[in-house]
Amino acid sequence: MKRYRWGIIGTGHIAGQFAEGLRILQKAQLYAVASRSEEKAAGFAKQYAFERSYGSYQELLNDPLVDIVYIATPNHLHSSLTLEALAAKKAVVCEKPLGLSPAEVQQMNQASESNHCFLMEAMWTAFLPSMRILRERIQQNEIGEPLLLKAEFGIHPPYDSQSRLFNPAMGGGSVYDIGIYPLFLFHYLLGTPVSVSSEISLAPTGVDMTAVMTLRSQSGCIASLLSSFACDLKSDAVIVGEKGSLRLDRMFHMPTHLYRQLRGEQKETEVPIDYIGNGYNYEAEEAMRCLDEGKIESEIYSHAFSYELSNTISKVLKKKS
Repeated sequence: MKRYRWGIIGTGHIAGQFAEGLRILQKAQLYAVASRSEEKAAGFAKQYAFERSYGSYQELLNDPLVDIVYIATPNHLHSSLTLEALAAKKAVVCEKPLGLSPAEVQQMNQASESNHCFLMEAMWTAFLPSMRILRERIQQNEIGEPLLLKAEFGIHPPYDSQSRLFNPAMGGGSVYDIGIYPLFLFHYLLGTPVSVSSEISLAPTGVDMTAVMTLRSQSGCIASLLSSFACDLKSDAVIVGEKGSLRLDRMFHMPTHLYRQLRGEQKETEVPIDYIGNGYNYEAEEAMRCLDEGKIESEIYSHAFSYELSNTISKVLKKKS
């Protein structure tokens, strides 16, 4: 069994969660971590038992023993760091959003192909058992033809103009940070939308504070999606079909509960789902499976999927590619 030496760029909360996910995978070796601060990198390495720590991102990318890099920096650095890692012939799993425009994503995908190096957007939700089971049940016509998708994600962080959440120079805004989850769900279940419209309220810095999004699938299913930094929401998701509905419970993007209710039934019934680890292990496992098979992209979350999702985000934010 080949083991893969992982390098993590970034030492924030998500990087820590990903490191926890790696710990339970036999094929994963927690090898190196990099930060712009030697002290932060050393502290992270000690906390999660990494073998090496670096005080710059480039040092990690120059390490010939690193097999695969997980990029967990603020949004605005995703593209440049991914391109540097691919040029260094490292496989890359990069946090969402992969890029801040379709053009950036396309450039990253092309770099993966030209360097023949694996690249995958780290949308951990896509690899959870709850998502696989939800899509399988829809494909098996359990609730009939989908008619309506409703999904929301709302949190209320303290406003700070310099925070990555609100700073436009760092790729801030609710859509990039949390609205991407409802938009992902639409693409995952229904494909590329044929129409996209949105209403947006802005934070004082000019990034989107709240976005209400309406999408239509090729089959005619309509989606009402919402993301907001202005208020806490239940953050669940439901898809309704001709025969009934399937609902992902609170914080649907995480390991959560799935419920089914067919027409005529008085109550929902829970669909059994087994989870292992903290959830981040599933995307890391998929990346290593692809590397085992010599692939440069995942069938579950392909280069084309990342591009189409980025294109939808640009339409929501009314930006030109």
